[in-house]
Amino acid sequence: MRLRTFAPSHFRTHLRTFAPSHPRTANHRGYTFIELLVVTMILLILASAVMPLAQVASQRQREAELRRALREMRTAIDQFRNAVDQGRIPTTELEPENEGYPPDLETLVEGISAANDASGRKLKFLRRVPIDPMTGSTDWGLRSYQDTPTSTTWGGQNVFDIYTRYNGTAIDGTRYRDW
Repeated sequence: MRLRTFAPSHFRTHLRTFAPSHPRTANHRGYTFIELLVVTMILLILASAVMPLAQVASQRQREAELRRALREMRTAIDQFRNAVDQGRIPTTELEPENEGYPPDLETLVEGISAANDASGRKLKFLRRVPIDPMTGSTDWGLRSYQDTPTSTTWGGQNVFDIYTRYNGTAIDGTRYRDW
């Protein structure tokens, strides 16, 4: 009697061709070190292209905030001057040499007594002094009516104009102090 093997010989040959003889087979899928290195390099290149764009976008946003803050305060200064010219603010509340401009920024926030109003109502021109987005503080550069246009120190008589104390240059090439 002949002994039968578990599998016929042609089946054993067939099994050998599908047997794992190389470590990278269907059972061992994954990425090689080179593939991971290539993907990492591509990501680094893309990130290096995006970073300058993000920095420019951030600077543009801060510039827009600076323009808004300067416009808001200059409008408040102009409204104060118009109120003096229209007689809504009594001249007794002002120093003679202030030329109708507010003595400081706090006056725009705290307000000043209205003319011919016995109720004690105050005219206010700002809710608060805006924060300079370039310096992160409320310490603005001030010019009085008596100062020269290029003055870097405040004479202290009144607030005619305002500027940022930041010495940087804008995206368009102008200095922030000149805005």
